[in-house]
Amino acid sequence: MTRRVVVTGMGWITPLGHDIDGAWQSILGGKSGIAATTIFDASTFPTQFSSEVKSFDLRKFLGDAYDTHKDVSRQARFALAAAKLAWTHSALDKAAKLDKTHIGVYLGGGEGPLDFENFTASAVEGWNYAENRLDTQRWADVAYERLQKIVEAEQDPNMAAAHIAALFGLEGPNFNTLTACAASTQAIGEATNMIRRGDADVMISGGCHSMIHPFGVTGFNRLTALSTRNDACITASRPFDRTRDGFVLGEGAGMLILEELGHARARGAKIHAEIKGYGSTADAFRITDIHESGRGAMAAMRLAMADAGLSPAEIDYISAHGTGTEENDKIETLAIKGVFGDRAKNVPVSSVKSMLGHLIAAAGACELITCILAIRDQVLPPTINYSTPDPNCDLDYVPNQPRRTKVRNCLSNSFGFGGQNDTLAVAAFEG
Repeated sequence: MTRRVVVTGMGWITPLGHDIDGAWQSILGGKSGIAATTIFDASTFPTQFSSEVKSFDLRKFLGDAYDTHKDVSRQARFALAAAKLAWTHSALDKAAKLDKTHIGVYLGGGEGPLDFENFTASAVEGWNYAENRLDTQRWADVAYERLQKIVEAEQDPNMAAAHIAALFGLEGPNFNTLTACAASTQAIGEATNMIRRGDADVMISGGCHSMIHPFGVTGFNRLTALSTRNDACITASRPFDRTRDGFVLGEGAGMLILEELGHARARGAKIHAEIKGYGSTADAFRITDIHESGRGAMAAMRLAMADAGLSPAEIDYISAHGTGTEENDKIETLAIKGVFGDRAKNVPVSSVKSMLGHLIAAAGACELITCILAIRDQVLPPTINYSTPDPNCDLDYVPNQPRRTKVRNCLSNSFGFGGQNDTLAVAAFEG
């Protein structure tokens, strides 16, 4: 018999706050976390705004453990804080006895050195402009001085997962996946399967990311993926709206405690929801483009429902990937129609990226948390900034206002560069 996997804890660090209920109320209130970029001087960039995490101090989350973990990257700092919040929320910190050889970590995240300014400067200063090549000796000399902090902080992609394991003394499986914007959804799905097959009893799973730096913004601007609505940035994230012009770059972390049902019951844990299904596919198409038929997205949703034992008629809500790019929103709409047929227009679909921005590898985990909160409170989060319907996007996007309704079964979609498609099915727990 397949072991059931439930959610017993949640934590997030978002542009709308760090408290689960506080940030959730901001989402339901249609509050935007988007403003002019302050992390670096973006005044000469095509996109001069983002969705930053504000008022964050890792010391407040880690206490006496802060000195051990203080030199990690920005995204790893978010991950540690969100993991600590989730661990406390699950009451694992009060458990009388835990076999930590059966508790592991599975994250999505990992891009970016600690200090992009010095990383960039070392490359510039090491360039031989007369010969149009990198002077490797000069670069090495400059890098030794400028990048000392990066070297000391060990900027491998798995560092966030490694530091979380060290924080809690977890000796079970430890993994990190880098599948772009689908990373944390994939991590949660794979962690769920690890618990199902008995490789672990508890997993901390989710994602973290911070790309609000010159390299990150330049890259996405070159791809014309970011909104450039600098004169109205607070309303720039417009998923499914006809006037959308790209996504808004955000940052943060989302973590969940996934637990085998029997293990959770044995310690008297509060159960918030059940992860019932997971689907993962690849478009096998272009690296930065979704296949125009939506075939990969459709397959991921169908696989997640089949894994969960749910039919399209039983899905009450879809948390969309909903980036606000022309391509994503049109093809995700097409994929939902392909899966749900005549019922598609009666299934509410919304995108909290309209408020949080796109948290990249952390997006899926944070959006899954909003699904669990929607189930808890029987209310759907809105898609804000929706005013001009697009004939290619003609579903129910829960425009501008939250909606009270029955919510028991949700799908959460994440699609990433490289053609990665991942969907989770999460449901109200029924004993």
